[in-house]
Amino acid sequence: MPLPTGDVIGILGDNLRLRNSVLPLSTKVATRWTEGLGLPRGGETVLYTGMMYQLIPYIEGLVKAEQRLGDSWLAKWTSLGRRVNRLVNLSGFMARPSAQERALFDQVPINVVHLLRAAGVEFGVLYEDDLYSGALAYDLGLDEVFAGHARRVRAALAKHGVRRVITIDPHTTNMLRSVYPKVLGSFEIEVRSYLEVLAEQGLGANGRSASKLSGTIAVHDSCVFARYEGLVDEPRELLAAAGLTVLEPEHTRRQTWCCGGPVESLYPAKAAANAAKRVEELRDVAPDAVTMCPMCFVNLSGAGGDTMRFTDISEYLREAYAS
Repeated sequence: MPLPTGDVIGILGDNLRLRNSVLPLSTKVATRWTEGLGLPRGGETVLYTGMMYQLIPYIEGLVKAEQRLGDSWLAKWTSLGRRVNRLVNLSGFMARPSAQERALFDQVPINVVHLLRAAGVEFGVLYEDDLYSGALAYDLGLDEVFAGHARRVRAALAKHGVRRVITIDPHTTNMLRSVYPKVLGSFEIEVRSYLEVLAEQGLGANGRSASKLSGTIAVHDSCVFARYEGLVDEPRELLAAAGLTVLEPEHTRRQTWCCGGPVESLYPAKAAANAAKRVEELRDVAPDAVTMCPMCFVNLSGAGGDTMRFTDISEYLREAYAS
């Protein structure tokens, strides 16, 4: 059975308020992907990860730990655990992903760096000031905690003189571009997904491809990209220009079907059921599918098992445009 919902939400909110992330990561872990890339610090244009891809293997570890605890006698002590967690980051001890798991998700921002360089885009990164966007806290209704964190993110961007942000995942894109301006009242920073930037730079339908790929893939739209940000054409243009045949499942584009990820930390069984339905739809179209969100990738990969393969879009694009 799941742990008490209120206590789990409380722990996530406490972590964001006290430690700048729902599941705090050390600077070394959060910035490991930057090693050897020679990326400048700060600047008017920055690549902003919002820590989403780095966080996912730890969040998955935390969800598994929650499931184990929920089935044990320790579940009744969750409220005490929350109080202790305010003093000592207990949640950090519950998630211990392998080096292989961490490397899999760190590879995505690395891919994006090579793609932006291939497109001739100049940018820096914020390293330890590349903060989590607060997306989960916003989704869970932790309004005051979220607003306080959004102000910290805005201050970090201002400290480095940032005027334009290039994002990697749907949730960070949506928070910075659509939610922050409403919550903060003032957020004078241009926010673009790297997929939009690549298409605008000519790597899309009328652009260039360094090497042609081949094959057929099903495309899974992120709910956040498709419904909230209207980002549906750019991924398809980039994949088609790379030589891939893109097939659409039954629910696609703005009518896409959720992977179940946003509720996994609270209701893992419901999340798994949603993911299984989506995998079935995608499998009816092709044995290989492309995702563009770390939550979609991990939830659908888990539900698909050995029956189909999921690949982050950055892998295909780097092979085509920056290999």
